[in-house]
Amino acid sequence: MSETKNEKDKSRIEPIQLFSDSKFNFLCHKELKCFTKCCNDIDIMLTPYDVIRMKNRLDLSASQFLAMYTEPELLKKYGLPVATLKMLDDEEKNCPFVRPEGCLIYDDRPSSCRYYPLGLANLREKEASDHEEFYFFVKEKHCLGFDEKTEWTVAEWKKDQGIDEYDDVNRRWMELVLRKRSFGSKAQLSEKSREMFFMVSYNTEQLRQFVFESKLLSLYEIPGDLVEKAKETEAGLLQLGCEWLKSIFFGEGTITAKKGAGDE
Repeated sequence: MSETKNEKDKSRIEPIQLFSDSKFNFLCHKELKCFTKCCNDIDIMLTPYDVIRMKNRLDLSASQFLAMYTEPELLKKYGLPVATLKMLDDEEKNCPFVRPEGCLIYDDRPSSCRYYPLGLANLREKEASDHEEFYFFVKEKHCLGFDEKTEWTVAEWKKDQGIDEYDDVNRRWMELVLRKRSFGSKAQLSEKSREMFFMVSYNTEQLRQFVFESKLLSLYEIPGDLVEKAKETEAGLLQLGCEWLKSIFFGEGTITAKKGAGDE
């Protein structure tokens, strides 16, 4: 895995804590001169549900999507490998899905694109919980959307942009990432563990094969509802995978090794 790119320009982040009922003015539309300028030369870390939605929209396998549209990077503060969206190799470093008229996969765009111009603080805070989540503005010099008159609360913006579904599916994964960070840089994962984390996070085809075609179900006590949901949907499969990682990384969660499993 490669090291992460430089962190995004901190001057873009306005140090104001926003909560669900915080109000702001913003609107993005084709008539703005800055339309789609926020979609080039950016570092977008993809979440598991981002990849599920995007690969399915493009009718690709996870392996195909990852090879064609992403780059692997390492979150230094977390010691975890993630997939980032690969920009085009052109002068503007444009997003591969953006055209002058807008986004080709708008209905299945990544969660960070949905949040914009907001950011979610719990990926940055060491010990954030659901009750401590807050948001911040990502203000870029070229963005004219803040000059528009349309007013939102954060909760209204999230509902309008379809963010809640993404957050719900990604929640176990986000908790896993934050839990890993709480151990600090001294608790480094092995290369094998990093590979397992990346597979669980982004490659549902490989994960399905691992869960249902290996000895996993015979070695671990796994709640029946988790197994059934994993059979039904990729989102359910992700939840099982994250619970399993929580067990092997931290010895926590609802999945436990069966007695004598270590002897097999």
